[in-house]
Amino acid sequence: MHDIWMIIVIALTTAATRFIPFLLFSGKKEPPAAVLRLGRALPCAIIGMLVVYCMKDIRPSVYPHGLPELIGCTVVALLHIWKRSTLLSIGGGTAVYMLLVNFVF
Repeated sequence: MHDIWMIIVIALTTAATRFIPFLLFSGKKEPPAAVLRLGRALPCAIIGMLVVYCMKDIRPSVYPHGLPELIGCTVVALLHIWKRSTLLSIGGGTAVYMLLVNFVF
């Protein structure tokens, strides 16, 4: 029973964090300048942090010398420049990286 309550609380908390901004900033009210500034800055900051986190364990002196990661990042960048679709870029880069790691290197 404890597990069910824990899942319910987690689901409600997750849903609340998704719905509260729409309730606060719905209608004709303009969001505060700080919220708009965060909306512009955070996506780039989060992607940068993810790149650093994903690349932190690469050792250029050990095979495969970071090639799958470098190729995956290149695919992400090229797809994003080409189509401007975050989902396509991240999905395509992840697929290429996983194929390289599992079948090539």
